[in-house]
Amino acid sequence: MTEAATRALEKAAVRAEAERLFAAFLAAGAVPVEADILQPAETLLDLYGEDIRARAYVTADPLNGEMMLRPDFTVPVVQQHMSGGAEPARYAYLGEVFRRQEHLDGRAREYLQVGYEVFDRDAPQADAEVFALFHGLLADLNLRPATGDIGILMAAVKGLTTTDRRKAALLRHIWRPRRFKALLDRFSGRAPLPEARARLLDRLAADAPEALVAAAGPLVGLRGPEDIADRAQALLEDAKAPPLAAPEAAMLYDLLALEAPARAALDHLRGITPLLPAIAPAVETFAIRLDALQARGIDTAALPFEASHGRTTLEYYDGFVFTLQAADPALPPVASGGRYDALTAVLGQGRSIPAVGGILRPGLVAELRGAAC
Repeated sequence: MTEAATRALEKAAVRAEAERLFAAFLAAGAVPVEADILQPAETLLDLYGEDIRARAYVTADPLNGEMMLRPDFTVPVVQQHMSGGAEPARYAYLGEVFRRQEHLDGRAREYLQVGYEVFDRDAPQADAEVFALFHGLLADLNLRPATGDIGILMAAVKGLTTTDRRKAALLRHIWRPRRFKALLDRFSGRAPLPEARARLLDRLAADAPEALVAAAGPLVGLRGPEDIADRAQALLEDAKAPPLAAPEAAMLYDLLALEAPARAALDHLRGITPLLPAIAPAVETFAIRLDALQARGIDTAALPFEASHGRTTLEYYDGFVFTLQAADPALPPVASGGRYDALTAVLGQGRSIPAVGGILRPGLVAELRGAAC
């Protein structure tokens, strides 16, 4: 058999697997939905995480401006739903997505994606529905599940006794774990200011920000003198803010490191809630979700939970997150998904509805099933 014939057979197997998974989503009550391959880049790129923004194929269209090959389906599906979709709603899709690669690391530049999105105000039940559906469809592959809840971490940050500016900085970097920890170390007093920042603050303290801007010479970039002076003033104010309260900082570090079976994790979270009362609603939502998962046949006493799970994926996730991973850690997740309530508010222009969804990689499913035969 020629190499071309072999590739054709492999593509046919992947397409057949994609169609099978897509049909399963339709059987679960989803409505099929399409999304244009070319998407407007200006609005959508800011909604993705750094990883996808850096890997999007972007081009300039003379009539429509900056456009990109769709890097995923969720954002355009949310746009369609928020423009007038019924509620509750379930959607399924099948098609190619495109991710530019800077290095020959084995990641595909174009691959089929099959997905399922649920818009329903009963958030914990919808979370359980999506995870249980994906888990059941892939049960024969013995994948390793992982779950998390970014909403608990976000609630903890919002409840800190510190300045709004510091809370905003931490929330902005939740999806960048190294940067987040560096900020937390600095805000809690565990790490000194970077040397360059300390020198800048010394200079700002000695001279008015406006005088330093005036002495800096010609400005390069989009920010004007007032913007730079405002930023300098903000740095001075931040330097005067007291460190995070030691008990709050300790609980936040504890939360970041939490990895346990889901039921044990719930017990732990309930134990630290008196010290971080802002997480109470998110913890109770977690508890309701676990009951809903248990009712759908998921063993929540064994289901892995990591409070930091999902923090390096799409930045529109803001609640429950999950992955189903093959034994080979070099492979990307076979399935992944999560809750993105805030995204519906952004794209709904003030109107919002709780939403959760997930995607499958039929190419990986076909590969793993073929290897198991």
